[in-house]
Amino acid sequence: MLYKHQINKQAGAKGANPTASDSTKNYMAMAESGSFKQRLLGLQSNLLNFAYQLTTSRETAQDLVQDTTLKVLDNESKYVDNVNFKGWVFTIMRNIFINNYRRQVRSATVVDTTEDLYHLNLSQESGLSTPEGSFAAKEISEAIKNFSEEYRVPFSMYVAGYKYSEIADKMGLPSAL
Repeated sequence: MLYKHQINKQAGAKGANPTASDSTKNYMAMAESGSFKQRLLGLQSNLLNFAYQLTTSRETAQDLVQDTTLKVLDNESKYVDNVNFKGWVFTIMRNIFINNYRRQVRSATVVDTTEDLYHLNLSQESGLSTPEGSFAAKEISEAIKNFSEEYRVPFSMYVAGYKYSEIADKMGLPSAL
């Protein structure tokens, strides 16, 4: 996240790096325009609150605020004076969040091109790959083994994917709930 002292330090370093990139030059030029910079700095706590509502993770929220601040600084020339500054900045943040979310969804999408859809039919992550998951599974199995048979059998069948009517038929119970 860019804090006041970082923006002021970079604004004071204008001309220090003659090979600075275009975005750095834009950033330096923006830092000299006091009202734009001051309004952006004044929104930092509001931006962090909004980012936290969107992400529910402190670190991710801080990253989102930093991305938004940089994007706003890079696009200062596109800002029109008579437009609601706060709304403009928050719209940029919302759009960055949505784009990041869509990117995550796309990267998590599995496309199964096998002939028999083998990968789609594989069971998903069971949680047993971690020591904690294995230990918890053992505890659950032990607890189920301690059930009396009248509870253990229908419960095990339900967990295995049987429907209530199939369990009722197997147990000789009425199938109506």
